[in-house]
Amino acid sequence: MTMPDETPTDDATDAIDDDDVNDGDDANRTDPVDLLLRSARDAATPDEFHVTGVMMQYYVVCERELWFAANHLEIDRDNAAVVRGTQVDENAYAEKRRHVSIDGTIAIDVLDDGRVMEVKPSSSLVEPAKLQLLYYLWYLEHVVGVERDGVLAHPTEREREPVELTPENETRVEDAIRGVHAIVTAERPPPAEEKPFCDACAYHDFCWSC
Repeated sequence: MTMPDETPTDDATDAIDDDDVNDGDDANRTDPVDLLLRSARDAATPDEFHVTGVMMQYYVVCERELWFAANHLEIDRDNAAVVRGTQVDENAYAEKRRHVSIDGTIAIDVLDDGRVMEVKPSSSLVEPAKLQLLYYLWYLEHVVGVERDGVLAHPTEREREPVELTPENETRVEDAIRGVHAIVTAERPPPAEEKPFCDACAYHDFCWSC
């Protein structure tokens, strides 16, 4: 008995290809990185998603603190550590940098030579500060369309570290964006966990009481 020819027709093949493309589009639209870019570009999106530089820093330091901040729980601005960090940031290199706010989402400091600077009071927070700076560089490139290098400064220790958005660092930023999205969209905060920075955290008392 002769079997019927089951070779897909051109129309069937086109339909399969269209399904594959649509599946890819759907996957991209649910990717937090794509969602952030579309939100930043004012594209129509059902669930806006924005990430600030401070949120990137919290992602490294404490995911629970990130959840609190993203859900608009009040921070104690009189906390000594918060005040000290703000004073150092405002006074350091003031004559060599200018503040630039972009999209109401990120606020960067730009040096006279065009590099983006991030100032931190201590090198003990170097990794959170570096990710924050890398995110600024990533945002400038992918949203604003401007490529810049960065410099991480620790004025109290008189140190400066050049920072570049390499392919590896770009992947690191995008992985962090996805991690931030997973945390801030969760119904409950991550469980409390003792960390070296707990005593200086503005959320300390609230965090351990709930």
